[in-house]
Amino acid sequence: MTLVSTNKTDKNTVQLEIKVGAEEFKPAVDRAYRKNAPKITVPGFRPGKAPRGMIEKTYGGFFMEEAVNELFPAAYESAVEEAAIEPVDKAEIEVKEVGEDGFTFVATVTVKPQVSISSYKGIKGSKKTASVKDEEVERTLKSLQERGARQITVEDRAAQLGDTATIDFEGFVDGEAFAGGKGEGFDLVLGSGQFIPGFEDQVVGHNVGEEFDVNVTFPEEYHAEELKGKAAVFKVKLHELKVKELPELDDEFAKDVSEFDTLAELKADIQAKLLERSQKQCDDEFENELVTGVIANMEADIPECMIERRIDEMVQDFGYRLQSQGLNLETYLKYTGSELESFRKTFREQAERHVRIRLALEEITKLENLTASEEEIEKEYARLAEMYGIEVAKVKEFIPTKDVAMDVAVNKAIDLIKENAEVTLVAGEEPAAQEPAAEEKPKKKTTRKTTKKAAAEAETAE
Repeated sequence: MTLVSTNKTDKNTVQLEIKVGAEEFKPAVDRAYRKNAPKITVPGFRPGKAPRGMIEKTYGGFFMEEAVNELFPAAYESAVEEAAIEPVDKAEIEVKEVGEDGFTFVATVTVKPQVSISSYKGIKGSKKTASVKDEEVERTLKSLQERGARQITVEDRAAQLGDTATIDFEGFVDGEAFAGGKGEGFDLVLGSGQFIPGFEDQVVGHNVGEEFDVNVTFPEEYHAEELKGKAAVFKVKLHELKVKELPELDDEFAKDVSEFDTLAELKADIQAKLLERSQKQCDDEFENELVTGVIANMEADIPECMIERRIDEMVQDFGYRLQSQGLNLETYLKYTGSELESFRKTFREQAERHVRIRLALEEITKLENLTASEEEIEKEYARLAEMYGIEVAKVKEFIPTKDVAMDVAVNKAIDLIKENAEVTLVAGEEPAAQEPAAEEKPKKKTTRKTTKKAAAEAETAE
């Protein structure tokens, strides 16, 4: 392979002229001939027995075409490396000349833009101090209580808000039953708002075994067109009432829900984990503020294809999250009344920010000569393997070493920005109420898109 010329045809577009000589081309043509000749029939000869010259006279162009298709990908990759460019999109390939002595082709490709950063040291940022209030610990304990709650059958009173009522129901509009308006043995938490307004309130006050009517009006914004704003009557029978009974908050409770022997130890552990979460939240906010300051000092003419590719990745990640919930993107778009194109646009601003951040951090790795050692690369592979629950060897199959090395270097760039920042400490706030942190594990921040697709493919391959 010979790189004949490298020409910049636009701001972020490079044209490579590449020649593959006879020393590579002729063996490839021979391979194409040996592969296909046994299947070729020439009048007067048995399949595969015709002289090569006669076969090539008729099919020679086919063998050359197959040889070109075999050789150009590797030739292109070698030319890219020799030209020291970083493509960010698929190349457009145009074959110019093909003959016995080889072929010449032109590859036109979009490359990473030139990036300029006026300043990335001394960026100003405010960092909150981590804190946890007693109320947050109590909310977490309350959530643990809810998990351990049991349902107790109620037989000595009428239904109340908060009860779980087991009911049969059938709805009628203008005396006619309507589709989707019937259920048997349905468990309804009274006051949950699961049914249309007014329904649950009218179950309150009735006793087990009663049959009664519930009169409601469907909202004007109801999803079924034929029921919008319509008055309806539901025939209801109440079969059973249950009430939630919470366990006592004591040492026995702590033993049941954790590895601790006392409630005090459990509270201390919750406090520590919430503080760790608060600290991470403060760190992430601080880091984002600094990175925003860096990209404000950055100049780059970003190719549209880089933003579109990041949008593709973000939509794909969203689809994977839906799959974990038993849904898919097509169904989600149908339920939300969205078109894929308009849905993609919702990611654009965030996608462009991600691309700008990545370009800025990669530029800093060059300016500061930040690299990853073999030990650091192996450690990152091990972390990814643990994150996705697959073997390290599988991760290596799907994620090239150069990508992992760049991720390590990029994280070093983030650390450098933080180490050289002008920091103002401010009082923090308690973290937002969340599910109990008892089994939560901290995750290392990465700026590159996590390879969920690679992990999914690896799991499938096992």
